[in-house]
Amino acid sequence: MTTDLFEKFQSTINDYNKLPVGELNPFTVRMDEVISPTEAIINGRKTILAGTNNYMGMTYNEECLKAAEEALRSFGTGTTGSRVLNGTYNGHKVLEETLKDFYDADYAIVFSTGYQANLGVIATLAGPKDYVVIDSDSHASIYDGCAMGNATVVRFTHNDPENLEKRLARIRKKDQDAGILVVIEGVYSMLGDQAPIKELATAAKNHGAYVLVDEAHSIGVFGKTGRGVAQEQGVEHLVDFTVGTFSKSVGTVGGYCVSNHPQFEALRLVCRPYVFTASLPPSVVASANKALELIKDSNLRVKLLENSKRLNKGLADAGFNMGTTGESPIAAIIIDEKFTAVEYWQNMMVEGVYVNLAVPPATPNNLSLMRCSLSAAHTFEQIDYMLERFIKVGKKLGVLT
Repeated sequence: MTTDLFEKFQSTINDYNKLPVGELNPFTVRMDEVISPTEAIINGRKTILAGTNNYMGMTYNEECLKAAEEALRSFGTGTTGSRVLNGTYNGHKVLEETLKDFYDADYAIVFSTGYQANLGVIATLAGPKDYVVIDSDSHASIYDGCAMGNATVVRFTHNDPENLEKRLARIRKKDQDAGILVVIEGVYSMLGDQAPIKELATAAKNHGAYVLVDEAHSIGVFGKTGRGVAQEQGVEHLVDFTVGTFSKSVGTVGGYCVSNHPQFEALRLVCRPYVFTASLPPSVVASANKALELIKDSNLRVKLLENSKRLNKGLADAGFNMGTTGESPIAAIIIDEKFTAVEYWQNMMVEGVYVNLAVPPATPNNLSLMRCSLSAAHTFEQIDYMLERFIKVGKKLGVLT
């Protein structure tokens, strides 16, 4: 008998079928109207947005909107081609120059999504004869980049420099001349914890490995000019490749990689997700370019981290089991049971607060989370409202006593 191709997904399908149909299904949320970076109409109800990764609130910045509108009128809605065909407009090159200036880097390549940036760079740099050494909590795009490149993948314990050192020593003992790429994230998206980049990158350099840092959740948030955790920790000189996205602090969509490696431009010829994907629409490119200019000299990150500390401290003081400490814009409450987490999310929606429901396999250590991602645009009043509702629902469901 022929095997049904969907059979391997049956446990996921069974769990999904237990969810309600309609407005309280966490995977079918629809934004009927977006009012601002922090509020929307969902299911006819005005709702505070506390799970959008809109860290700098750039989605409604007037200068970004104006730049996007002008590009839309001048260049149309899309390029209809990849960067190596008809898909490179002047705006794409300007954006890459802006990235080089932003990171003080020699080279920059823009991708159509942040996911594709990781996928393309990792898969292209590390091939079948190479090793990719990754943090065990790495994003799916990092794992998929490893799989696409057919490199040998070695995982090390999350944020553990000593374990990384051991893994690298074993590789070098086995293959003295192997190419090695160590991949870490500045801020890990689920729990919001920072990587000890100095210690991890030093271990990598001790064994002749290249270092790639994904700053997707830290661009704009950390560092004197918003370049991320590597800048914040003063260790950019230890990083060979920086990957990031425009879909969070920059407020639009797209991805990039910057580097000082003298052969970096070769990626434009051999990186399949770059060569075979249509380029970003001109309006997106223009808004991203303007947002980067604004973020570089912005003090919004001060307000953002104040917001994060207020929410994280309030939740911890209330007695929640926290996966975060306020060191990033992410606040994550650990819920013991998956379907309790689903019920929690549903109750928060009824209370007018949208947060992220994060459940396995998308989370580390099979945790179920109520995950918030704050914005510099949130007011203290909105954060206090969130706290009140989290506590109310926590007591209702027995998560708090």
